[in-house]
Amino acid sequence: MVYLYVGLAGTLGALTRYLLGIIFFSNSGFPLDILTVNLVGCYILAFLTSRVFHKSNLTTNVKTAISTGFLGSFTTFSAFSVETVELFQQGEVLLSVLYVAISSVGGIIMSNLGWKNEVRK
Repeated sequence: MVYLYVGLAGTLGALTRYLLGIIFFSNSGFPLDILTVNLVGCYILAFLTSRVFHKSNLTTNVKTAISTGFLGSFTTFSAFSVETVELFQQGEVLLSVLYVAISSVGGIIMSNLGWKNEVRK
């Protein structure tokens, strides 16, 4: 049954990412849409892990559906990787390095913020 939950949640996560990209972001040359969803996803997963999952009566199937299914498809390492390569190939070396740095350091910072803020309360 967990496979069905993960599949359905994954579909919703991927659609959410796609729709947010269409609604809020344009083709600016910098992959702001993927950067944003990845940073937000880092925060949400840390928030849920530190505050909701261990204190709730949610089943393991639901927790897996949310974390692996929804957030796993909402955030995307593959798109991050491809867009980094595309920036390099377009000669945008500084932008690609900036993208990698912001994504990596920003992801850790967002996870830390989500985790610490909720654990302390």
